[in-house]
Amino acid sequence: MSYLETTAQLYAEAAETPQVGLCCVSTPPIRLPGLKIPAIMQQMNYGCGSTVHPTELFGEPSVLYIGVGGGLEALQFAYFCRQPRAVIAVDPVAQMRQAAARNLQLATQDNAWFDPNFVKILDGNAFALPVPDASVDIVAQNCLFNIFEPEDLQRALCEAYRVLKPGGRLFMSDPIATRPIPPHLQQDERLRALCLSGALPYDDYIQHLIGVGFGQIEIRARRPYRLLDAQTYGLEISLLLESLDSVSFKVSIPDDGACVFTGKTAIYQGTAELFDDQAGHCLQRGLPLAVCDKTAATLSRSFPQDIMVTPSTWHYSGGGCC
Repeated sequence: MSYLETTAQLYAEAAETPQVGLCCVSTPPIRLPGLKIPAIMQQMNYGCGSTVHPTELFGEPSVLYIGVGGGLEALQFAYFCRQPRAVIAVDPVAQMRQAAARNLQLATQDNAWFDPNFVKILDGNAFALPVPDASVDIVAQNCLFNIFEPEDLQRALCEAYRVLKPGGRLFMSDPIATRPIPPHLQQDERLRALCLSGALPYDDYIQHLIGVGFGQIEIRARRPYRLLDAQTYGLEISLLLESLDSVSFKVSIPDDGACVFTGKTAIYQGTAELFDDQAGHCLQRGLPLAVCDKTAATLSRSFPQDIMVTPSTWHYSGGGCC
């Protein structure tokens, strides 16, 4: 049985018998006025973070959600979209599609604004999304792509890129590893299906996104996710996994490389009122300007006396240099 078949079997069972904390550390869903989430959806919250970023959901965007789960984030996206078929949820596991449909119907009881027609659930998988090229504003996935082996991850990212409109955004929440996961854990199909052994280190994860063409990547959150302790997992020292929430933009990669925002700022501390690096970055003295990691490195290297660069906060929500 392949790791993908193991994953499908695991989540078919989880659809029929919800298992709180099956793989991911369940976090309370975001609270929104007039949105009530059925208890069963919360029990089937198998994500490691959130892909629902309210400030990104202006203008009733079209959303393609990969891996519907219990329907929680599909419902949250529908809260912002509120149009027939505005949210398309794709899942290859029939039992999970059926469970999500039941849960969304249940959500109508406490949410007068919600029409189940806002969410269209389709049979499909991350490698063959059943929508045309450049047809959606947002693609989202929560704690799915980390399961894929690198070549399958590349296929899934290319497919997400294909269906996004120019300027569209890929919302992802995945575990990442603070150091490479040893082969004996990577090869354990059940651990991979449980989101414990397929995680890539941060740099590798980001390079996969850049490799398929995303020109701007913004880190929304990074936090501890799960500890693989040495005794249980056969490690010399324990290994920390982290949860990473990101938004990647389908824009061209600049000639000098992609812009990756991790919460760094640049602060001018010279004698003039304004600093202009002649490359598009103007800094007022003493006022932090959010900059991408590429610009932060350039400014720190070129103007070490005049520019202070602050460390990554791993939380960024726009308003920066690019």
